[in-house]
Amino acid sequence: MKKQKKRLGRDIQKDYPKGQFVAKLRRLADCIEQNKRFQVQVAGEKILIPPTAIISIEHERGSSEEEVEFQLKWQIERKVKMANVPVESK
Repeated sequence: MKKQKKRLGRDIQKDYPKGQFVAKLRRLADCIEQNKRFQVQVAGEKILIPPTAIISIEHERGSSEEEVEFQLKWQIERKVKMANVPVESK
């Protein structure tokens, strides 16, 4: 039986060349319009974003720089073990 990996907390920022960033945004926009799950790889980890994710835009301003973040937030789905659950037969 395959063991599930425990995912640890993570907070990273990855810079991408303009072309790769634009391609990711286009794929994301297509998935949002089509109400589909979006898969993206960030710094070597594949991330699945459900179509129910909450979308927001954040703006921060400091004394020497500004930042805009396009954010997607969703609840982590926990997989339930189904080992000893009876199955209804027809």
